[in-house]
Amino acid sequence: MSASYKAPLTDIRFALYDVLGAEALFQRLGYGETSRDIVDAVLDEAARFAETVLAPLNRVGDETGCRLDAATGEVATPPGFRAAYRQFIEGGWTGLTAAPEFGGQGLPHVIGVPLNELINAANLAWGNFPLLSHGAVEALKQHGEAWQQEAFLKPLVEGRWTGTMCLTEPHCGTDLGLLKTRAEPDGDGGHAITGTKIFITAGEHDFTENIVHLVLARLPDAPAGAKGISLFVVPKFKVGRDGALGERNALRCGSIEHKMGIKGSVTCVMNFDGAQGWLVGQPHKGLQAMFTMMNTARLGVGLQGIGLSERAYQNALRYARERLQTRSLSGAKFPDKPADPIIVHPDVRRMLLTVKSLIEGSRLLALHAGTLIDIAHHSPDPAERERADTLVSFLTPISKACQTEWGIENTYHALQCFGGHGYIAEHGMEQLARDARITTLYEGTTGIQALDLMGRKTAATQAAGLKLFLAQIEAFAAEHQGDPALAEFIGPLREKAAEWAELTRTILARAAQDPEEIGAASHDYLFYSGYVVLAYWWARSVAAADASAHGEAFRQAKRETARFYFARILPRTLAHAAAIASGAAPLMAMPPEHFGAE
Repeated sequence: MSASYKAPLTDIRFALYDVLGAEALFQRLGYGETSRDIVDAVLDEAARFAETVLAPLNRVGDETGCRLDAATGEVATPPGFRAAYRQFIEGGWTGLTAAPEFGGQGLPHVIGVPLNELINAANLAWGNFPLLSHGAVEALKQHGEAWQQEAFLKPLVEGRWTGTMCLTEPHCGTDLGLLKTRAEPDGDGGHAITGTKIFITAGEHDFTENIVHLVLARLPDAPAGAKGISLFVVPKFKVGRDGALGERNALRCGSIEHKMGIKGSVTCVMNFDGAQGWLVGQPHKGLQAMFTMMNTARLGVGLQGIGLSERAYQNALRYARERLQTRSLSGAKFPDKPADPIIVHPDVRRMLLTVKSLIEGSRLLALHAGTLIDIAHHSPDPAERERADTLVSFLTPISKACQTEWGIENTYHALQCFGGHGYIAEHGMEQLARDARITTLYEGTTGIQALDLMGRKTAATQAAGLKLFLAQIEAFAAEHQGDPALAEFIGPLREKAAEWAELTRTILARAAQDPEEIGAASHDYLFYSGYVVLAYWWARSVAAADASAHGEAFRQAKRETARFYFARILPRTLAHAAAIASGAAPLMAMPPEHFGAE
């Protein structure tokens, strides 16, 4: 029996409509035709596709994996994957939020957030194939020439082609300034791209007639380091300026990785041997263009953590209600049964409530980021657009890192609820745990996200994003000042917000004297931030639930889960604050040779 899945539409709708006020937001941003009926229909159909088409293929992908034909460089995907992708295209999902001028349906970006969560929960490995196409569309839309947009965007939006992101090389990962891939002018306005890229998700597959690679490379006159990187669009089959498909390009998959998880997703070594490519954006400004794609991907990977957590939670909850094991410490709760179900036991409840509180809080964080993207692109107020862009930039590393790290924690807790049965393949829990492990690594490790938050998004901006989020917390707290129903949450939330601001000031002051303080504080600062962000969303959830038309059981569940979060999860900030206070010395004092064995 593999892990089953039911789309959590009730909570998604609560988050969208009751907490975030999506209906009013859509009207304000000019999405007048995006009614609740339309959104509900999209969610219902997305749920059907995830539950009935993708979820049954999850175990198939894990057991079969992808297969490379070494002679041709072609990759065969697991049984059923290609047919599922055809249904995905036929349903119009690839263009759900894309601009109508490129063949998209033009729905708000935030509507794509639950779609991606459902896909990731149902079949994470399959979801990786179309994952990067959206980022490729955004990069070309913002930085590509008109002919590139015309030639590449429509087939990408339609789903006839998919996109990839080619950054990493065998000798360099995060430090892209070390990359060696070359781009030589070919005399026809294009460039010949030569080099090897590794860890390329969906670099080769049998879903589509063409694959569009966005590749970082160096021009002959490129300055050294990260300032000398340019971005090129390099298709599997050549594409002319008129959009016509040409001959096979000089690139191929050299090998595919054998991984501990997401085995149904292909991870390629891609060799470019003078492949025809076209410069995207300005010379030597490739990182700026690529970050458009990377930030989209980072938010998308954060949703992978939520999706895996949700599927794991559903199965652990069902098992905890059914599995009989000993009696409750306070006496039999089901005296008609030979033993009580394990959900009566405090430790099982600790695990289930931890997972539930982190999922539902994270879902709001992810959907909020989606609304900010819509505001940044469509608000009629330039100042509001700028604020939204600053805030989503600040929240992106928190979303990516925390939601994926919590995804590992959540799948661990859910597996643990099964005891020994969680370790075997029958229940599908061990696959979810293995699949979750990659999410903290690709699209920037947790450490990279922490440095991004602490360095680029806080120190370099004078904490601009933090100030906006703190103002959001204070506005909510002021609105509910004196409300006895929220007093238990408002006071602690205000205290944590004040401490968050003070921690930030302390770190930045220390960093002015010792730059190592940024790196030393970054990990703990990231998680401190994540836990306070979720505390805010839990307080808002209680307020929204109380004012909603949901039944008493739903409202009470929100309140009790919020109480658990504030009592049992939010205190994790105390350990992170103490670690930050210790400074850089405990990390940096020991010489490398003292670490031990050679």
